[in-house]
This record gives sequence, C-alpha cells and structure tokens, in this order.
Amino acid sequence: MSDKKRLAAEKAVELVQDGMKVGLGTGSTAYFAIEAIGRLVKDGYHLIAVPTSIASEKQARELNIPLATLEEVGTLDMTIDGADEVDGNLDLVKGMGGALLREKIVAHSTRALVIVVDDSKLVRYLGTKFPLPVEVVQFSHGRTRFYMEELGCKAELRGGSEPFITDNGNYIYHLHFDRGIRDPCELQKKIKDIPGVVETGLFLKMTKKVIVASDQGIRVMERV
Repeated sequence: MSDKKRLAAEKAVELVQDGMKVGLGTGSTAYFAIEAIGRLVKDGYHLIAVPTSIASEKQARELNIPLATLEEVGTLDMTIDGADEVDGNLDLVKGMGGALLREKIVAHSTRALVIVVDDSKLVRYLGTKFPLPVEVVQFSHGRTRFYMEELGCKAELRGGSEPFITDNGNYIYHLHFDRGIRDPCELQKKIKDIPGVVETGLFLKMTKKVIVASDQGIRVMERV
C-alpha cells in the first residue's frame, strides 16, 4: 500500500512548478509528497510552503523547505494532501490524521487542491469505510456529542479515556453512519450548527484533481 501512496504523491508533485506557493498536507500519503517537494528544493526550485500540521512542519524543516504562514503568502497555487475517502463527485472525508481544521483552512486558500490516494479510498458514499472526524472544543464536549448523535450517528471520542488532542487543543469525535452519508451538504450544515463543533472532515466541492494509484497504474480524476 505504501508503494501506491508514494506513486500517487510523486505524480502530484510533478505538477509543482518553480516559484509556486504550496500547501503541505498531513498524513501517510502527504508524507511522500513532502519528501518529493524537498527533493525539488534541493535541486534548486524556489518554493514557499505552508504546512497543515506540526508534523508536516517538522518534516519540511528537516528537508529545508522554506515555510511561511497564510497571512504572509495569501492564496496558494496548489496544496497536495491525502484523503480517507473520495466519492464520485470528488468530495472527501479527511481528518483521520488529526489535522482536519488546519487542512481545511489551507485548502480554502488554495487555487488547486490536489488529492493523492490509493484506490482503496474510493467509495460510492462517504462515511462507508471510515467514520467522519469532527473537531470539537473540549468544554462540555459530552453535550456536543449528544447533539451530534441526534443526527443519526454513533459518536466516538478519539482516544477514549485518553483523548487525542489536536494541534489546536481540541478533541476529535468519529461519527459512524450505518449506511454512509447520503447528503453530505445537508449533514455538513447540521453538524456545523451545533455549538462546540469547530469543523468537520467533509471537504465538499473543494478538490480540483484526485490522483489515484492502483495495481493498474496511475489515473487522474478531475472536477468538471
């Protein structure tokens, strides 16, 4: 599986041009993309990158990739990131890596969001292979859970008795839907209306291109 992830990531990095401002995703597939971007910098590319997590920032610094904040660079030319699920509309579930909030902020400030996955991440309905991660504030998170479960899911605190804490100091709940998510846009609105919810792992109508690696090779899916 890691070979597929590397192939997809390296194919995406072929789109990076000298002088670009690039967002660096988080997770096992994005790791390979950052490695490849590091090689471009070593070969003389002048790039500026914005990381989406402390882990990605650390990796980028080790590779001497020049870093900046969104406030400093404004709109990014491209962000390369992974996803947990991709449906036929190129809508995504992201966040199992724990960085969904920063990933979405960076994606929103990007001209072209390029997603790299292996073919196991392709689904008919979002929420069928992975739960939907939702970042919530710690205060009264049990009540936030109650309201999320009123939407017809089972909400599980990531980490259980030792909760996972995001880079932003928040918790993540995994929302399990028995039949998947049939109306992602409506669900997104309902979840974000709940006080205590910071952001969801639904990335809707944001993706420009998905690069998929399989045993048959690489294929590219693009939003029309």
